[in-house]
Amino acid sequence: MTVIIATKQPSIKEFIELRESIGWGETSPQIAKTAIKNSLFHVTARRNNLLVGMARIVGDGAMFFYIQDLIVSPAFQGKGIGQLLMSNIEEYLADAAPSGATVGLLSAKSKEDFYTHYGYTKRTGSSLGLGMCKFI
Repeated sequence: MTVIIATKQPSIKEFIELRESIGWGETSPQIAKTAIKNSLFHVTARRNNLLVGMARIVGDGAMFFYIQDLIVSPAFQGKGIGQLLMSNIEEYLADAAPSGATVGLLSAKSKEDFYTHYGYTKRTGSSLGLGMCKFI
């Protein structure tokens, strides 16, 4: 299977549809547009010009970087596309994140082991506290 990886943003429509395809609910076009515009980095995976995966990084571009929306369409999961996207994320971070920067992510349930292959660890709360979030 040939997949084309590019460091460019998806269209607003593609972004919304891919998020919905994995059950992340509806996103308004205006919110999607703002989210895409304010991201630091994008990487997409396409097969026959169809968006089958994407990932992006948000943050301040100096001290904090956050891996967001690493998504692979359900029909294309388990084919190494997530690894291709994550490799591009790691290449970007190697250049963009200075020594001492923090890179965070919120893993989907049961996907944590995927990220450990790239050096990410689960926070136990023993020294840095537990990771927390709030959904609005």
